[in-house]
Amino acid sequence: MRYLFLLILAPLLVSFTEIGESKKKFIPIETNKKVYYGIASYYADKFNGRPTASGEVYTHQKLTAACNILPLGTWLKVTNLRNNKFVIVKTNDRLHARMKRIVDLSKSAAEVLGYTKRGLTQVKVEVIEKN
Repeated sequence: MRYLFLLILAPLLVSFTEIGESKKKFIPIETNKKVYYGIASYYADKFNGRPTASGEVYTHQKLTAACNILPLGTWLKVTNLRNNKFVIVKTNDRLHARMKRIVDLSKSAAEVLGYTKRGLTQVKVEVIEKN
């Protein structure tokens, strides 16, 4: 059923842009965007100033994230599903191997999403760009 749906909609997923008078450029709409759902937490204050897995020093002020399922340097759009606020972050660290959360955000990113008082929230994570 899924494949039939894709076959029917495939012609609609392609757009053409006219360049000059006679040339057309093929621009596919990205359909293989990676999207994940899960729980997000944020860094405790004790980690401020410590090195991350990428070698950068963690600071509360930067919009960064720790994630085990995506490569370091990946840019993510993280949306809080409770209030639909979102933030763009860069992965620069890893979570503890036993942690079941999808991302651990910097404190400033958690403040943008509005969940610092709760500590945890349900999020949607979309891969914007891999490094």
